[in-house]
Amino acid sequence: MAEDFLSQTALKKFKIGRLMRNKMILLKAIIVIFLLTSGIARSQTANRSAILAAMTESILKDKDSGIHSILIKNDDTIDYARYFNGFTKDSIHDTRSSFKSVTSLLVAIAIDQGLIKSTNQKMIDFFPEYVPIKNNNNWKKSITIQHLLDMRSGFDCGEFNDGKDCETPMSETNNWVKFSLDLPMKNKPGTVFAYTSCNPMIISGIISKVSHMSVMDFAAKYLFAPLGISRYRWTVDLSGNGMTAGSFFMLPEDMVKIGQLVRDGGKWKGKQVITKKSIDHATNANQLIPDFSYARVSKSQNLIPQNAFYGGFWYRERIKTKALDEELLFTSGNGGQYIFVIKNLHLVVVFTQGNYGSWKAKKAFDLLGSYILPAFRLPQKT
Repeated sequence: MAEDFLSQTALKKFKIGRLMRNKMILLKAIIVIFLLTSGIARSQTANRSAILAAMTESILKDKDSGIHSILIKNDDTIDYARYFNGFTKDSIHDTRSSFKSVTSLLVAIAIDQGLIKSTNQKMIDFFPEYVPIKNNNNWKKSITIQHLLDMRSGFDCGEFNDGKDCETPMSETNNWVKFSLDLPMKNKPGTVFAYTSCNPMIISGIISKVSHMSVMDFAAKYLFAPLGISRYRWTVDLSGNGMTAGSFFMLPEDMVKIGQLVRDGGKWKGKQVITKKSIDHATNANQLIPDFSYARVSKSQNLIPQNAFYGGFWYRERIKTKALDEELLFTSGNGGQYIFVIKNLHLVVVFTQGNYGSWKAKKAFDLLGSYILPAFRLPQKT
């Protein structure tokens, strides 16, 4: 019996010893993996910092860069925020036509609230007080909200490639919504891309009509307040219509918030500010812009130009080099005001610039392809 007890005790000690050895081996393996991965992470962070530092140096060397700020948000962290040419984090900036894309988000909110049933609703139905509308015909009667959002209303305007300017004469009137409604027609709605700031101005009027408040109050209550955006400045006509095509001043950090909201499917800090369905519809930029590429205009030697697409006041274009190929969803304003959403890398990148009326504004695309995207690219799967 004593011998059996001793053999069982020895066996038990042997099993315990083997278990402890296995645990030690496992613990050592975990430590090795941790050291390796943390080393890789530190290496990636160091490489990223070096690439972004090189970008900063290149901007500072270019006395005519015209760049005012660049901000990069990686997941929930702003990894890069630099201000140039006298601008600071407290400088509110004219977003120019980038604000058109924000107007699209206001339409999405109005749809979520049931104020607008569909973007297929007819434009003219929202403005009985302006009947008879000038230059009215069957084409104008068929214009929908979606036609306005896609810049395919058919109005006789074309501000994208130095065509017929309608914004300047509009700004000289007392009522920008009425001016836009009265425009003459040139094309059948839905058939021709023709960019004009008059389209989002009509959206301003529609939002005011369906919400029974100014577009300024609607935006403040349902978009800006939930995102913690409080410092901004509107441009308003003499009739009280808020300018939804541009001339809206805000902080670059708040522009990042707009991009993050879109990147995260309408969520902000766990709250669904806009439904994902409405966000996806608002940013479904799938209409080809004929013979146009931002990369081509940037004159970059590094980028391989791709087609640009438009819809819902948002743009899409793939940014491609020999080493990378990523899709950009973005806003665009004269002078180089951009909010870039790169969902694949979970990035939001904001540029503000002063390169008004110049191709240099598009150099942001070269900086994206040459520095920013390489710095944040995910490791390649093997």
